[in-house]
Amino acid sequence: MAIPKERPLYQERIVRDSEVLVGKPVIKGTRIPVELVLAKLAQNPDLDELLADYPRLTREDVKACLEYAQVLVHQKRRRKARRSEPNTTQSPGI
Repeated sequence: MAIPKERPLYQERIVRDSEVLVGKPVIKGTRIPVELVLAKLAQNPDLDELLADYPRLTREDVKACLEYAQVLVHQKRRRKARRSEPNTTQSPGI
């Protein structure tokens, strides 16, 4: 019997709502966009400073943002790899 795969953390903490920041992914219950969290961490990776600047943000929220970014990068890499594979369904031109 297969063990059910655990739901990714980001799916419980990152939401998209067309009524909030034009549908950008945000931390659930806030107007803090994932993009902002990632940009702040890229600029200054001091997590304590980030949490001080955004008191509604938690460590779990930050982990969710990082996981979300990782999943997007992985998906993009997979799409790119699929596009570069030769199409074997077409017959070669003779």
